[in-house]
Amino acid sequence: MTVEKKMDGDTLTLSLSGRLDTTTAPDLEKVIVGELPDIQKLVLDLADLEYISSAGLRVLLMAQKSMSRKGGMDVLHPNELIMEVFDVTGFTDILNICE
Repeated sequence: MTVEKKMDGDTLTLSLSGRLDTTTAPDLEKVIVGELPDIQKLVLDLADLEYISSAGLRVLLMAQKSMSRKGGMDVLHPNELIMEVFDVTGFTDILNICE
């Protein structure tokens, strides 16, 4: 998985590509936790994310909980497979998803 970071004021956009799984989830968590003090809003662009595992979902949940105390978090462009995972797990009720 690759993570591209873009800062715009106090909004951080992370564009994810590849697979967010047990191997890569800790890397994403480190990026998010490292940036939390400096941001008010987090945007995750999943347009190029091919797969998400339960470990990836855990990182998204952690980020959502942390950002709910700030300016919030948006999830952009999940593909059909990722949306299906969000639907089955109930994450569509937790995340602010913008297709």
